[in-house]
Amino acid sequence: MTTPPATTRRPIAERHLFGPGPCNPYPEATLALAAPLLGHLDPDFLAIMDETCDLLRHVWGTDNRRTLPLSATGSAGMEAAFVNTVSPGDVVVVAVNGLFGERMVDVAGRHGAEVVRVDHEWGTPVDAERVAAAHPSPKIIAAVHAETSTGVRSDIAALGALKGDALLLVDAVTSIGGIELRADDWGIDIGYAGTQKCLGVAPGLAPFTISDRAFERRVEKPTSWYLDLGLLGGYVGEASGAGKRTYHHTAPTAMVVSLHAGLQRIADEGLEKVWDRHAEAGRLLQDGLEKMGLELFAAEGSRLPELTTVRVPDGVDSAAVRAYLLERHDLEIGAGVGEFASTVWRIGLMGHNARPDRVALVLAALEDALAHAA
Repeated sequence: MTTPPATTRRPIAERHLFGPGPCNPYPEATLALAAPLLGHLDPDFLAIMDETCDLLRHVWGTDNRRTLPLSATGSAGMEAAFVNTVSPGDVVVVAVNGLFGERMVDVAGRHGAEVVRVDHEWGTPVDAERVAAAHPSPKIIAAVHAETSTGVRSDIAALGALKGDALLLVDAVTSIGGIELRADDWGIDIGYAGTQKCLGVAPGLAPFTISDRAFERRVEKPTSWYLDLGLLGGYVGEASGAGKRTYHHTAPTAMVVSLHAGLQRIADEGLEKVWDRHAEAGRLLQDGLEKMGLELFAAEGSRLPELTTVRVPDGVDSAAVRAYLLERHDLEIGAGVGEFASTVWRIGLMGHNARPDRVALVLAALEDALAHAA
């Protein structure tokens, strides 16, 4: 008889997830995970998938037929965006104002792009005119709408107005479901996101959208079979518009059902009201932090309400404060990244956590932690 590996039995921890993601899911999304499992070709599941795609079109602000939840996290959404649109030698202009702009540069380069990066100071928004002027005829212009590493919002509509013949590729991982996002009105051709932030669902899916214009200019046979949008579109019944299904992969059906429930919760509340709720929570948090004498990191006028960056006070051990919050209050906030790893905190109030009572909790807990750090 074989001996199983030694494991540790731990009590189930219930954390307040106020970092850069994941957040605490909407209760409806969590409850949906307990529903009886459906097969990935079950007619009932396919009906849920179709409704999920419709709801994703709603939160994206698009009529794109090819709008679907990719069976992977937001990082695979980024990969899918580039692998389906970049051929070796294509010019890709990337606006870099944080970690995820940096990651776009890396991913585009791995697929053979001639990358033109346009660097900005971290903590500041993208300069649309400077990005548009970086190359006379790029195939793609890429930017992050809500930079998770710095808490900054950039004006994607301004970039869309200047894109010319280029395809506009946008990371909306931290913005979708939390702040205004209008893919069609702003000229977004390719967009990817994640479920674990303002959509209020567990990590595991990448909401994705691509316009007909971009799909017509796609790579016919991308190097990734799994992320080939032509094949994936057939699975969700959108590739030809005929509604026919072609088997592609075994979709994570429980996750799609959970996403459907989270999106339905947003639709029931009203998308604009959800944006307003995030805006109120962010304002209350940022006002409260400044009243505590803390300094906000992101440029004023471009701060995200759903993800606030704040400077760690001089002489305070960032990691020790975060450890105290987790151990004493079961409350998670995030460290900064890169050169700001120990000098910035990232505090997220996303999805179900974008509420005044959550603001009061995080402010009180942080005040307690700072008192013990003195």
